[in-house]
Order: sequence, then C-alpha cells, then structure tokens
Amino acid sequence: MARSSYLFTSESVSEGHPDKVCDRISDEIVDLVFKEAKKAGMDPASVRIACETMATTNRVVIAGEVRVPETLLKKGKDGKVLRDAAGAPLVNPSKFRTAARKAIRAIGYEQSGFHWKNAKIDVLLHGQSADIAQGVDEAGNKDVGAGDQGIMFGYAARETPELLPAPIYYAHKILETLTQARKANNGPAGKLGPDAKSQVTVRYENGKPVGVTQIVLSTQHLDENLTSADVRGIVEPYIRQALPEGWIDENTVWHVNPTGKFVVGGPDGDAGLTGRKIIVDTYGGAAPHGGGAFSGKDPTKVDRSAAYAARYLAKNVVAAGLADRATIQLSYAIGVAKPLSIYVDLHGTGKVDEARLETALSEVMDLTPRGIRTHLDLNKPIYAKTAAYGHFGRKAGRDGSFSWEKTDLVKALKDAVR
Repeated sequence: MARSSYLFTSESVSEGHPDKVCDRISDEIVDLVFKEAKKAGMDPASVRIACETMATTNRVVIAGEVRVPETLLKKGKDGKVLRDAAGAPLVNPSKFRTAARKAIRAIGYEQSGFHWKNAKIDVLLHGQSADIAQGVDEAGNKDVGAGDQGIMFGYAARETPELLPAPIYYAHKILETLTQARKANNGPAGKLGPDAKSQVTVRYENGKPVGVTQIVLSTQHLDENLTSADVRGIVEPYIRQALPEGWIDENTVWHVNPTGKFVVGGPDGDAGLTGRKIIVDTYGGAAPHGGGAFSGKDPTKVDRSAAYAARYLAKNVVAAGLADRATIQLSYAIGVAKPLSIYVDLHGTGKVDEARLETALSEVMDLTPRGIRTHLDLNKPIYAKTAAYGHFGRKAGRDGSFSWEKTDLVKALKDAVR
C-alpha cells in the first residue's frame, strides 16, 4: 500500500546553469534549422538534427548530425554547395555561431570568463548517417520508423494546476520568479547572476502536498561582498511569492548559498553539457525516466517526441478524471513505426481498468513517430523555450509550443473507455 504521509524532494536549475546553457544553445539550433527550412521551402518533416553542446570558460563546442536547407550550407564562389571528401555537404558555421551567441546573451552572460561576444564557438556539425536516415525518412517509407530504440515515460498527478508533481513544479517556479526579477533589474534582484539551483522538500499528508520543510537555493551574485544572509534577504520575498500561501512556516528550514560566496558561475565555474539534467527536465524523480535527453533533437527522435506524447496522454487521463495519478510507458525500436508496448499504471487511483486504458490510448492517438509529430504539430521552431524550467507543467503557447500540455483528449478518452 502506498504511503500517505511522507517527504519528497526535487531540484531545479536556472537557465544560467552550465548544463542548461548548453541545452538552450542546442535547442536554439533546432529552432534555427526549422526556421531556415521554412524560408527555403524545405519540407519540415525532412529536417534532421541531433545537436550536442559543451561549454567551459569562454569556449563553446557544438557537434552532431544534421540535415539542413542550403541556406545553412557552405558555398564556393560559384554559389555551389561545398562538399567533403565523401561527398557530404559542408555546414556553414556562421548562423549557428550567431544563434549560440544570442542564446548566451539572452541568458545574461557578460562575464570575463564567459561572455556572449568573446566566447570562442566551434561548430562541428555534419550530415546524418545514411544508415539511420533510411529508417526514418518520409520518402519511400509508408510507415516512418522511430529514430532510435528506447523507452519513454509520461506522468501526471493531481497535485498542481498543471498536473505536475508539486516538488518539481515549485522548484521550477522559484527559479523562474527569481530570473524574471533579475532580468527586470527589479531592485536588489539585479545583483543576482544567471546561475542558480533550487531544491524543495515537500511534506505530504494523506497523499496531498501541504507544505515545505526545507528550501535550498544557491544563486550566483555579482557583488562579491554579499554574504549568505544578504542573499537570503534578496531572494526570500520571491521564494515566498512562488510557493502557495501557508506552505512556509516557522519550522521551514532555509539553506541559501550554504557554502558562502558564489560569484564565479556558469560555464566559467563548471563545464556544461547538453542532456545532463533529464530529471530536472521531467518529473523531478517522482516518476520513472527512460534515460534519453530531449534538447538538441528534432522530433523524429522518440526520446523527445514520444516522451512528450506519453506526458500528453498521462495528463489527459488525469484531467479526464480517470485517475488521480498516471504513469504511461511507450517503447520503440529504430526504424519501426508502431510502439512495441504501451503500459499504464494508475497507482491504485484509477476509475477504469488499466488494460482497457492501454488499448484506448492507441485508439485516441496515432502513436507512430509520424502520428505523434502530426498530432502535436512538432515540426516547427518551438524548442528553445523548453530548455529551462521543465518541458512539462507549462502553458501551451499560441505558437504551438508545449502542445503536449493541452487536455483536448479528455472527451475522446472518456468515450473510448465506456
């Protein structure tokens, strides 16, 4: 039997955390390729990108495999696309470097050890493997296969307005609130730097979140004379604003910059890599994770698109009142279109049979890679904004971003399980 009273902790990191800087750059490049494809009249379904970024002191390295429009390729004086010895087209690094610099600038890095203008940026992108392409290309394939094998999980819980677990939801919200104040140069918050981490320990009673027992925040600050107490004085009002009323009381323990001074931050303080914050990106440890990262990947990669689909289905199951908690697993094989398995766990909160719901999910949504991309409209530049503060629990945007957070399958699901 599941415990009803317990403590659970999740962490988040800000957009200025070294790993998140890399996620942002990688996703800005995904968006760049989609934008350029549209300008060039290239079918967005044929875009392919798997982009990894590494950042350290005033250095950024961007590597990976791409299929891009001619506007992003290197050309000779005669206007023809230049190719390597194997005949593959060469990528022009210029626009990729510009996208990276814009991302770094937007985050707010203008430090001597990491500056958007002065950082050296290496672009080591090359063409996608033909062996992979043959299984995932639209042309010549009736059923477009998955870009890789793997397992993906979706989760939803009736704990927050966006049906996300409370610990990760509020860990994100603390950092979002502080970032907004920092960028607005809102009084003392203007003294904070881009790099930060939060952690909240939530107390559950009778299975419901009711308060926080511990709050951890480590944030970069630009004034080296600030003490931990000074920093707490700056951040505490924003943290209280981010959390539900009554969740902080006299017994809540605070740990603000517990190691003391935090002036050197970002990639200058610690090297960053794309895809190293997968638990922060998803459910804060409250649900399983298949192991695949999201950022830097086009939606033919089921690591990303099928994880979005699984979240979409789980959220709609809970929104439909079919359960208070839902975990959904999907699995795929490279080059194979249909999922190998669909698994549902309603954690004892279900109002319907789980086996029946597993069948219903494939009835209300085409879970092939192409079906997911079409249903959620994923072949567009919507990814940079996912790179920080979680891919889930966000508001669906008019530009098509966070389409997997919609609850427009509620009626179809109810009808399917009658």
